[in-house]
Amino acid sequence: MTNHLASDVPPAGTGDAPDVAPDQLGSKSPDLLHTVPATDRFSFTDLLIEATSDLGTRPGRLLMTLAGTILGIGALVATIGFAQTTAGQLSKQFNAFAATQIVASPAQIRNAEGNSVSTGTLPWDAVQRMERLAGIEQAALINEVPLQDGTVAAVPVNDPSAPTSAPPRIFAASAGLIDALEGTVRYGRLFDEGHDQRQDRVAVLGERLAGNLGITRVDSQPSIFINGIPYAVVGVFGDMQQRSELLDSVVISTGAARNDFNLTTPGDVQARIVIGAGPQLAAQTALALAPDAPDSVTIAAPQGRSNLAESVQSDVNLIFVILSVVVLLAGGVGIANVTMLSVMERTGEIGLRRALGATRRQIATQFVTESVILGLLGGLLGATTGVFAVIAISLSQQWTPVTHPLVAIGGALLGAVVGLAAGSFPARKATRIEPVAALRGG
Repeated sequence: MTNHLASDVPPAGTGDAPDVAPDQLGSKSPDLLHTVPATDRFSFTDLLIEATSDLGTRPGRLLMTLAGTILGIGALVATIGFAQTTAGQLSKQFNAFAATQIVASPAQIRNAEGNSVSTGTLPWDAVQRMERLAGIEQAALINEVPLQDGTVAAVPVNDPSAPTSAPPRIFAASAGLIDALEGTVRYGRLFDEGHDQRQDRVAVLGERLAGNLGITRVDSQPSIFINGIPYAVVGVFGDMQQRSELLDSVVISTGAARNDFNLTTPGDVQARIVIGAGPQLAAQTALALAPDAPDSVTIAAPQGRSNLAESVQSDVNLIFVILSVVVLLAGGVGIANVTMLSVMERTGEIGLRRALGATRRQIATQFVTESVILGLLGGLLGATTGVFAVIAISLSQQWTPVTHPLVAIGGALLGAVVGLAAGSFPARKATRIEPVAALRGG
């Protein structure tokens, strides 16, 4: 092992300089004291060599020392990584149950007879007005068409001997209804804006009604008869989660309903919105539909984004962070114990270096640097372990792994901070070793 001296003759006035009698310097002692330069030949490179020379001599003890720091930093980095990864997964799960529909309808009051009476009407261009608002993804008009003693059949001839049954409900809607309600087309297609403007007699059926009428395909151009009026069936839809009654109903275009059934006013406007836009759109939709009388429009909108997901995530993260801190403290204690053991084992070396002129600051810096290197090495290995754990578990669960690069860098630096804190006390203990006592004990 190499020993480095701070200087040949320590500077006068320092607490670490050896006591030298003036008569031992001869007659030229004043000049000698002023001419000897007080340069410190213990460079930073020498410091690193001394601090790392003892690390590889005991690999087993080194690994046991690093184990606590690796586990602590790895758990901390993995916790933050899992928090960022699961945030997207929790958001998707909660968004699947979040309300994404807003309904605008004319305001109603009850008359003296107890019946609901509308106090206003919606404009026919309500869809275009709502789709101009930020947060509206798809809007559609929908209104039930009353049939007074009417019939709906798949054949034009009625059998008088057949038992009578209530006709299905008829709804008039604009072209984007199925998309607005997040339904799916089982087969065929939906009518479009061109059908609506031309007042074409086309219809789409709910899958349950289509099964009752025996319509299982549309390539043969089937038709249904509403009050004896033929309507071509162009499609069948299903998966209507928002308004399941439409699965047993007939949906025709608004233009055809106005022409054939004297539909005078639109009913409701239902729109699919982005998650969390409910409170904002609740205030804007009424003004967009009836700027002169917003009170004549009733808006049913969902509340804002629920904070349940954030609460669950924060609770889980808190538990893992506490566990990580406990393991990290255990790692710091391990570094402190090993550093203290190193000080005890190298008491003779410390005394010899002090006798040859090494200052207390150099001794303390050496052991603190050794602890910082141990902590930094444990932090690097722990951060790497944590990142790989996030990637491996995310891929096994078919998640998208998410972790910020600064988390891994911060984990490595945190290991160095733990090493600095753990090595402070042993380094201070080493500075109190007196050269004579150390040499006698050694």
